[in-house]
Amino acid sequence: MKDTNPGPWRITFDTNPDDCNLKCIMCEDHSPYSLTQPNRINSGIPKRRMDIDLIRNILFNAQGTPLREIIPSTMGEPLIYEHFDEIITLCHQYNIKLNLTTNGTFPRKGVETWAKIIIPVTSDVKISWNGASKYVQEKIMLGSRWEKVLNNLKKFISIRNSYAEKGENYCQVTLQMTFLESNIHELASIVKLGIDMGVDRIKGHHLWAHFEEIKSLSMRRNPESISRWNQEVIRAQKVAKSHLLSNGQYIKLVNFNLLDESAQHDLAPDGVCPFLGQEAWVATDGRFNPCCAPDKERRQLGYFGNLKNKTLNEIWASKAYQHLNKNYLQYDLCKGCNMKKHANFN
Repeated sequence: MKDTNPGPWRITFDTNPDDCNLKCIMCEDHSPYSLTQPNRINSGIPKRRMDIDLIRNILFNAQGTPLREIIPSTMGEPLIYEHFDEIITLCHQYNIKLNLTTNGTFPRKGVETWAKIIIPVTSDVKISWNGASKYVQEKIMLGSRWEKVLNNLKKFISIRNSYAEKGENYCQVTLQMTFLESNIHELASIVKLGIDMGVDRIKGHHLWAHFEEIKSLSMRRNPESISRWNQEVIRAQKVAKSHLLSNGQYIKLVNFNLLDESAQHDLAPDGVCPFLGQEAWVATDGRFNPCCAPDKERRQLGYFGNLKNKTLNEIWASKAYQHLNKNYLQYDLCKGCNMKKHANFN
């Protein structure tokens, strides 16, 4: 169907942010330092889980828009979501690609079954990965088991390759990490691991320091940490440029950028928001969100409507959303955002 209405090209659905089988130290909702789950339990509030009808209705109403990809929850583990199989069915029905972020444990069905379900309809599988050694990986991603996730990655890529060899859908595989003081010394080794395993990309983000206890892990916290970051990035880039993947391509490194001292306050002083006017986020209760910033912070950007009683087209064209598009750099959250991109980014 030809695009006749405006809207996002990609939507992230917060399907089940309160469900996860790991407790990664930097996670907004599941870190041992987070009060999200204890407060929810103490208040008798049920877990946030999206009604599958909301996703059905949004995708139905998005026909004729630029929408071509969806992401299930990136907070929590989406493969735990009880309606995940129906999300796959909806992707096939509307000819939309799935973009998945998972923690590498492949719960409920196991890696082989999930791979056969996911790969035919997926553009990219981002597997959370934060070390090149058992000690570092398990110290950051609490509950993860190094041997298990390493074996899962190997099996998933093997199955992906078998689909690709048949000329079927090519599912990109990405290792997605958070840049931390506790894993920066393994950055080059993580790149080498990715190459050896046949990963297409390694994508990282600087830390959102949600908790006082992890502020010391930010690689942007002072000039010394920034200098050390730059040294490790140069090492990682050398590894990426000196080893080919088995398909003859070079691994892609995303956000492995050298920083100057101003990055303590602004990661990309001349940067632009890659999300506004491009992507949308839908909270479990249907609330429209303009970006992936932590929920408490992004609420400061305003209220734009709820997808239970408004269409994406209505919100996209609303005065409130258009005002944010034009004036977002007036907000402190946007000025210091970890996700801003330089104006010439691809």
